[in-house]
Amino acid sequence: MTKPRVVLLRGHNANPWDLRPWEQLTDRFDVGCLVTGSNRYDLSSLRLPIRRVRALRDLFPRGPAGDLAVKGPGDRYLGLAEALAGADIVHSAELGLWFSRGPALLKRRLGYRLVVTVWETIPLRSTYRTARGARYRAETLGEVDLYLAATERARECLLLEDVPAGRIEACPPGVDLERFSSGARDSAREQVVISPGRLVWEKGHQDVLRALAALERGLVGEPQRARLLVVGAGPERGRLERYAADLGLADRVEFRSVPYERMPEVFAEASCMVLASLPIPLWEEQFGMVLAEAMAAGLPIIASASGAIPEVVARSGALFAPGDWMGLARALAAGPLRRPSGAHARHDPELVERYSSREAAERLAGFYERLLSSR
Repeated sequence: MTKPRVVLLRGHNANPWDLRPWEQLTDRFDVGCLVTGSNRYDLSSLRLPIRRVRALRDLFPRGPAGDLAVKGPGDRYLGLAEALAGADIVHSAELGLWFSRGPALLKRRLGYRLVVTVWETIPLRSTYRTARGARYRAETLGEVDLYLAATERARECLLLEDVPAGRIEACPPGVDLERFSSGARDSAREQVVISPGRLVWEKGHQDVLRALAALERGLVGEPQRARLLVVGAGPERGRLERYAADLGLADRVEFRSVPYERMPEVFAEASCMVLASLPIPLWEEQFGMVLAEAMAAGLPIIASASGAIPEVVARSGALFAPGDWMGLARALAAGPLRRPSGAHARHDPELVERYSSREAAERLAGFYERLLSSR
């Protein structure tokens, strides 16, 4: 019997941490992902069939000049109708983006069901989008058969975007629990705090540096020393390095860009994880995959109450107000830095399992089967 064909579209953002659950669906569905020549992430570890497809961006030189050049005409897939011919389900992500608008325009002609995962937690509607984004939103909104909200906050966002409640289902992402779970840590080693995320202002790494400086200077009790590992890459690296030196922390702060496949090793060497995200006008933390990964690794979690973080963490972490670096320092002093460095956190096992790739795969399979049975 022929398996139903599922095609995944993520524009230039196909990545292994998002797509991992679909690896577990290949026995029930003919799953494949369309990947452009300008894709931003390494997919060599992904155990999914990949079909190369061109996008308009691929015709321009790499780098900022090419990024600017494609903004004029707007990006799009080239030959998308041929790539989607014969699909039963096409699964994209987010409203107002070219890689969701493309399959929405072809849906009625090609006859597939369209699913869109939504992480976005701010209802931008038309007012807070570009003119092109507003048009893409309008062209996509009514064509989607099922919206999968990564969080309850994303579901509420969709309701305010005028999506009928009956077309929305909760579907949090999933991580490979076995990959991220680790054995016993060395309790005799120094305390290591990790701050993962792209090196941009809104990820709040600067607040983690301030908190560690406050700890060392005894601003929240007895002075405490810890090593900080900032994991990521981005335009703020130089300034963050200068700031660490300015605060007297240069010898205890390391900046490291780590391939996704090596992240379990990073979690295994850490004492706790901090996610200090800050909201900006058109973005707030939408889920924070590192939160699920830290739970799987048994790491204590301290995070800002930005966006969907409180919902995702639930009772499995300590929260502080975004930007409150003294609050972060107090949370570190009162919690993880007083524990043996090798101690595991006791996260809610049901919550950890909810964020597993196997549970995510089962949710996806159920939604796909429901859509196919109603054709």
